[in-house]
Amino acid sequence: MIGKEIHKLAQELWPICRSITGNGVRQSLKIIQKHIPDLKMYEVPSGTKCFDWTVPKEWNINDAYILDPQGKKIIDFKKSNLHVVGYSIPVNKTLSLDELKAHLYTLPEQPDAIPYITSYYSPHWGFCLSQIQYEQLEEGNYQVVIDSELKDGHLTYAELLIPGESEQEVFLSSYVCHPSLANNELSGPTVTIFLAKWLLQQEKLKYSYRIILIPETIGSLTYLSRHLDEIKAKVIAGYNITCIGDNRDYSYIPSRAENTLSDTVAQHVLHHTDQAYKTYSFYESGSDERRYCAPGVDLPVACIMRTKYNHYPEYHTSLDDLNLVTPEGLDGGYLALQRCLEVIEKNEVLKLTVLCEPQLGKRGLYPNLSTKQSNAMVSNMMNFISYCDGTLSTLEIAQKIQVPMWELYEIIENLKEAKLLEVVDNNPHL
Repeated sequence: MIGKEIHKLAQELWPICRSITGNGVRQSLKIIQKHIPDLKMYEVPSGTKCFDWTVPKEWNINDAYILDPQGKKIIDFKKSNLHVVGYSIPVNKTLSLDELKAHLYTLPEQPDAIPYITSYYSPHWGFCLSQIQYEQLEEGNYQVVIDSELKDGHLTYAELLIPGESEQEVFLSSYVCHPSLANNELSGPTVTIFLAKWLLQQEKLKYSYRIILIPETIGSLTYLSRHLDEIKAKVIAGYNITCIGDNRDYSYIPSRAENTLSDTVAQHVLHHTDQAYKTYSFYESGSDERRYCAPGVDLPVACIMRTKYNHYPEYHTSLDDLNLVTPEGLDGGYLALQRCLEVIEKNEVLKLTVLCEPQLGKRGLYPNLSTKQSNAMVSNMMNFISYCDGTLSTLEIAQKIQVPMWELYEIIENLKEAKLLEVVDNNPHL
């Protein structure tokens, strides 16, 4: 089960404190490069304009803690990197409990969880802790230390280009900008990189693939500002990959257009994977699919997930850990996306080469024995042939006859080998 390998990579990346810039991102990408040596890293300087945004200063952190009135360390960044508000400015001071409380964040409704809080674009500092810890604080003076640095530096992202027969591209994007969060962070890049490994193992690809690992929001804006014209001209389908590792739901957010190849493929795959999958409206999006589909950008990018971000109780808390993300959940998410890529690759318009219904028996395509399995295959073959008039794609036919397209692959190959089908259009999305 490939989910076990993906989970193992997530475990390796788990301790690293990532943010939208900094050494945590670089360290994570270098680990991922061990799996994909051709993955290239790029640095974009602080202050770079990206449409209406600007690349911020780079943030790095070495340590952070709070000492209680007895000098005991009660909050320790090295035990959980969620304890510090992301992008906290340096601080080293003694505060009364009342003064300290202005910089503490909890989740009273989830008393045992540490919340994930950030303040990227305005100077601030703070600590996150469980409500249980908060309620145990006693009066007195507290020593607070955040050993961090905000300076002019760089935003780091990574890109992998896999050439295919066509210059037309399929676009895959995930992000590396959260600290120790498993489903909302690590499931995305780990599944994405194993999809890249699978693509690199294919003998022949019809389309080229553009795969990026970026910081969420500012990373997609930065990437688009550098590559927009090129990817608008080349990308024919794409997926933003996030929250793909738990073992609960399957979920789908369409592109803003709602009728792209990405949408049709995603709905087909999810329908035959889990008919109870949840569909959300585009206006309920909040990850990078929103930037990719923004007016004027208009990329055909949808989002396939397990449980959608902000729709599971562990989201943006310390409870989003490697127990929530399972090998089985990762395996299912990976398989759904892999099938999407296969469907895109194998989609074509075919035409029957003989008039009326072909005689399958003389070509060895009709089974000698009638079994439940053989009957189903013959039924699928005959139904498929009935629509091969040179106007419908294989995906459209699969939709019509209500069969997963991957159950037609062997049938199509057999019919081609018998010279009963000819390709009318190898790129039916154009």
